[in-house]
Amino acid sequence: MNNHEKYTRYSGAQSVTEALKFLEGRWKLLILFQLFGGQIMRFSELERAIPGITQKMLGQQLKQLEKDGIIKRTAYPEVPPRVEYSLTQWGQDLCPALDALLTWTGKRPR
Repeated sequence: MNNHEKYTRYSGAQSVTEALKFLEGRWKLLILFQLFGGQIMRFSELERAIPGITQKMLGQQLKQLEKDGIIKRTAYPEVPPRVEYSLTQWGQDLCPALDALLTWTGKRPR
């Protein structure tokens, strides 16, 4: 039995809707794309890499992505404190799905 056979049309739609909620928000996809490919970035690096994001919003989005299990926050006991962000394996597994969406949007009829 493949993965799709365990879903009905209704339960499949519900599951995809729930999955998309993890990515809701103006900044989450921008954060994820910065971290794909095994990138490890500090807060300030992410802030510089995403034009227009505020420190407050970046912090909120990172906390939510961490809570959802998509990114990992690693704090080092140093002075000054060093905190790094990377994708969890589950977060990295999003990459092919988002690549498929990019391919799909590229096929949009004009």
